[in-house]
Amino acid sequence: MSHINIFDTTLRDGEQSPGVNLNQLEKLEIAKQLERLGVDIMEAGFPASSQGDFEAVKAIAETVRNASITGLARTTKTDIDIAWEALKEAEEPRLHLFLATSPIHMNYKLKKTPLEVMETAVEMVSYARKKFPQVQWSAEDATRSDLPFLAEIVERVINAGATIINLPDTVGYSTPEDYGHMFRFIKENVPNIDNVILSGHCHDDLGLAVANSLAAIENGAAQIEGTINGIGERAGNAALEEIGVALTIRKDKYPYTTNLVLKEIKRTSDLVSKFTGMRVPPNKAIIGKNAFAHESGIHQDGVLKHASTYEIITPELVGIQSNDLVLGKHSGRHAFKDKTKQMGFELSPEKLAQAFHLFKQLTDTKKQVTDEDIFSILTDIQTDAETVKKYQLVAFQVHYASSTNLPTASVALTTPDGDRVETARTGQGSVEALYNTLEALVEEEIHITNYQLNSIGQGRDALAEAQVKLTVNGTPVSGRSSAQDVLEASAKAFLNAVNRIFLTQKKTQKEKAFL
Repeated sequence: MSHINIFDTTLRDGEQSPGVNLNQLEKLEIAKQLERLGVDIMEAGFPASSQGDFEAVKAIAETVRNASITGLARTTKTDIDIAWEALKEAEEPRLHLFLATSPIHMNYKLKKTPLEVMETAVEMVSYARKKFPQVQWSAEDATRSDLPFLAEIVERVINAGATIINLPDTVGYSTPEDYGHMFRFIKENVPNIDNVILSGHCHDDLGLAVANSLAAIENGAAQIEGTINGIGERAGNAALEEIGVALTIRKDKYPYTTNLVLKEIKRTSDLVSKFTGMRVPPNKAIIGKNAFAHESGIHQDGVLKHASTYEIITPELVGIQSNDLVLGKHSGRHAFKDKTKQMGFELSPEKLAQAFHLFKQLTDTKKQVTDEDIFSILTDIQTDAETVKKYQLVAFQVHYASSTNLPTASVALTTPDGDRVETARTGQGSVEALYNTLEALVEEEIHITNYQLNSIGQGRDALAEAQVKLTVNGTPVSGRSSAQDVLEASAKAFLNAVNRIFLTQKKTQKEKAFL
């Protein structure tokens, strides 16, 4: 059986999803979970794009030991040098260089001739190889490129030192037949192709990303790129969890192995969903909440008689437990600490104490505490920047005037300077009144761009999770929080977003002091 390397780009291509804005702590938590999932290569970001991305890539490179860490770079020496500084402490640093090869990209975006593109690619791959032991070169928009030209430039960059060749379907235009044919053509027309690993990278604009990725494997690709939950620009990328499970369930068709630990899929999916604010659709393959649900009487009868009648995948395969009620009101600190470790969290003693306190508070008001509840507590605690000055909610109240039925919200906060402030405002609804009041209390200029409210778990006592996206002084940020009261969750999500600005300011001050 042949081995397929899994290249995860959740932290780079996935973070380019509209509205997604991860901070360094969140990226690091996702990276550690991707390591548990067993991905071979982790694209941690685009180091030259911003100081924040540089720092996140550097932190991941210094932390993750069981995966090769890579960063994206344009074909410029500056990008390559910055990427090396971010990645040089990685266990196996590698660089991901890209340059467009399709006529439409060369003519209108690059404004270069095919010869100029070829010369640039060769020069920059050669330069990168002097630093990096592994250099991946991507032919951006490969599926709309002239195949003879594509074969020629691939041959030349291999001679220049490229070790992986990626042929992406950048705009999600290809079909499985077309995509497979491109890989066969390159295999048959590039004399030195056996010196490198071929990689596939597919976008899902036509809903064919996973099918195209499997077609690439069938035609010689030994590396597949994608994201958790299929997130990414426009319609997203190939969903890695779907590819991993497909290769496992259909070994009769795909006799390939991966290093993926499939039971970590659900946890990884939940973490990415929570931090990005991109909820998984109920009917999503593999990890949607309806993936193992049966409402049809015929289906229910069949599953009860024998699960395989209507289930080709067991929930346990991807880490979904049928009963996750593990801790309750009488559970102690030791049991809670063990549970956090089982769930893949490594908390400092201070954060563990915070999490346990919140857990005990929850057990006083909620009859059944589930893994989802604990997961929500732990992710909020783990990614909270305690040392940053912040607004903190002291008290709030929302009530309706009997004459107008217009809700009024009263809120008291402590400011980053430690002062207590309070005021009241009205709105057309409870949340609008609450947010109008919060906007009046904070000094920053706020514009709300999106608001979502979701239930964590089931039942009338389920936690509510609020996610809000704002611009704060013109900078886009997102915030989230969970509570049993939907208004409390909404208020804390708002302040969580605003407080991220102080974390950004602290980083900027550190950068200036360093310079």
